[in-house]
Amino acid sequence: MAEIDQYFVEMISRGGSDMHLKQGQKPKIRCHGEILELEGKAVLSNEYIEKILSEICPPDSWSRFKKAGDVDFAYAMGNQARFRANYYRHFDGAGAVFRVIPTKILSLDELKTPEVLKSFAKLKSGLVLVTGPTGSGKSTTLAAIINHINETTSRKIVTIEEPLEFVHPNKSSLIIHREVGTHTESFSNGLSAAMKSDANVILVGEMRDRETIELACSAAEMGILVFGTLHTNSAAKTIDRIVDVFPQKKKNQIRSVLANSLQGVVSQQLLRTTDEKGRVAAFEILLYASSLPGIIRAGESVKLNGLIQTAKKEGMITMDDYLVNLVKDGSITEETAMLKALEKKRFEELINDRERRKKMEAERREAQEMGGGMLLPRKKT
Repeated sequence: MAEIDQYFVEMISRGGSDMHLKQGQKPKIRCHGEILELEGKAVLSNEYIEKILSEICPPDSWSRFKKAGDVDFAYAMGNQARFRANYYRHFDGAGAVFRVIPTKILSLDELKTPEVLKSFAKLKSGLVLVTGPTGSGKSTTLAAIINHINETTSRKIVTIEEPLEFVHPNKSSLIIHREVGTHTESFSNGLSAAMKSDANVILVGEMRDRETIELACSAAEMGILVFGTLHTNSAAKTIDRIVDVFPQKKKNQIRSVLANSLQGVVSQQLLRTTDEKGRVAAFEILLYASSLPGIIRAGESVKLNGLIQTAKKEGMITMDDYLVNLVKDGSITEETAMLKALEKKRFEELINDRERRKKMEAERREAQEMGGGMLLPRKKT
């Protein structure tokens, strides 16, 4: 047992999601969104933090860290837990962040995601993006989607990650896991190789540069189903972000490629629950519709919210509408939702409309009781 494992054991026992070790500070964990100090632990000295970090770091990764000042890798604490590790240098010395990787890959049903996410398993080709800020659960959602494909179809699936997080057993499908820095030099190199390997499905852990984005779109056009992630918080910003990566003279070309390949965007964020004992995910979902390619080609991403709002029956939903639903069922408070709402004014109108409806329903019930059970007509607004 490595010396650093004592911190991981305590973090897991307290339900933490991240461990923060920073030279000159006591160890801290993120628990349900808040950073908390581990009580009774000493301040981390330079000698001690270098010792415990080097113990669990692969030699090649430690060399890269000493040379470049940062490195990513995955660490397994026996069979108990796995962690995504990020080592970095800062003004005061060395630091590290460890994110818990669940040992069990949860299903879409267990995550309580919208039912429509299962429809991605039926796609034969195209680009599907799962987006959101760091720590919003993108990797967990993607793992659940890949797991659903693995269970319900017979395909070859290639995952390219940095570091490798969720390890999928072969079920109905054949799965190949590749880690950037260990099995391939970069996301773009791994993606290029996967396109030549008879893959049906490719998961790109992060679409962080122009070459990777271009290759992902090309693979989707070639008939491969490609999943990727971006750090954006809405469908509109996701499309704008992809286009903005390219120089002006290539923007129309990438819009055309994206219009032909994009099959869905799932944006998500995590919010503290009303009882403050956990977090719940909120989603914005954009799916392919006949009008979507035209909107993308014209560069009119501002119209996407309108498209989503008019296609609720197909399973699409805006982030603000999803937040209203979470407030309605008591999962989160109005204050928490307002902080995460994308269009504050519209969200406020939706909440106020909900309150008016509740008041009208209460008045109606009261009138019904006073009328001896006679159902009175609804008041007009």
